[in-house]
Amino acid sequence: MSSKITISYGPAPEEGVAERELAEGLRAQPPRIPTRYFYDDRGSELFERITELPEYYQTRTERALLEEHAAAIIEAAQAEELVELGSGAATKTRVLLSAMQDAGLLRLFVPFDVSEGILRRTAEELTEEYPGLEVRGVVGNFLEHLGELPDGHRRLVAFLGGTVGNLRPETQAPQFMESLADVMSPGDLLLIGTDRIKDPAIIEAAYNDSAGVTAQFNLNALNVVNREFDANFVPEQFAHRAFYCPENRWIEMRLVSQRAQTVRVGALDIELELAAGEEILTEISAKYDQARLESLLGQSGFELLEWRTDEKGLFALSLARRV
Repeated sequence: MSSKITISYGPAPEEGVAERELAEGLRAQPPRIPTRYFYDDRGSELFERITELPEYYQTRTERALLEEHAAAIIEAAQAEELVELGSGAATKTRVLLSAMQDAGLLRLFVPFDVSEGILRRTAEELTEEYPGLEVRGVVGNFLEHLGELPDGHRRLVAFLGGTVGNLRPETQAPQFMESLADVMSPGDLLLIGTDRIKDPAIIEAAYNDSAGVTAQFNLNALNVVNREFDANFVPEQFAHRAFYCPENRWIEMRLVSQRAQTVRVGALDIELELAAGEEILTEISAKYDQARLESLLGQSGFELLEWRTDEKGLFALSLARRV
């Protein structure tokens, strides 16, 4: 491991917190599995594959916006430090790092990700690609461990990939954004990517790819719950389903039980009775127009500075200031 790389860890969750969260989810109607259980190392690898699929326009559209506007973003931010929440393999982040390098500003990258394996591999790659770059990685859940971010100076925080859409717009998203504002200094800039409200057919195709990778990603959550909570879900007995909800302006991913079955979750002492066709909710992904994003930012301690979108109106890349 390069001397330019340090890795820190979010604190272990308080005893019983994860158990209570999953138990509450499984007892809800419809039953729910929290999104965090997508992202073990296997899930993170599957998601990286999803980003390369032809139906999944988000990643390539956001990357094109970054390539077009990165120099202007870095000029506006004058940032020496880049923090990325949910960094994954940092494929798009390299566009920002290169723009910072070209501007003579690049000093520190702080990737924040739940997958230690991907974080370490990415850190090694980046210190080779960008001589002199220091990487201070944080392994943890950024919804809970923002306090683990190292103190910074002249920071740009990147929250890309439409990830904010996984938070319920009226409750979870404002709470998270307020927590983010608390660890940023007035004047720090936030770069946020949002999937736009548009033709539902385009959105649904992105979550129902023909290669079935998104289905594998969805089903992998059952493997994670099996491993972490002594459960006996049989992924082959479930089917992937994703559909757009116009009233909420979000897409939902669900797992559909293919037959009547009883699932035992040993660590929670729960027996989950599922009828044939009954569904488990695993993810929402809310879509944004400019007004919806501006409202979220305004109530959370940020001011929207710039809203940039592609010519087809698929995705938006926005710059906001911590007020």
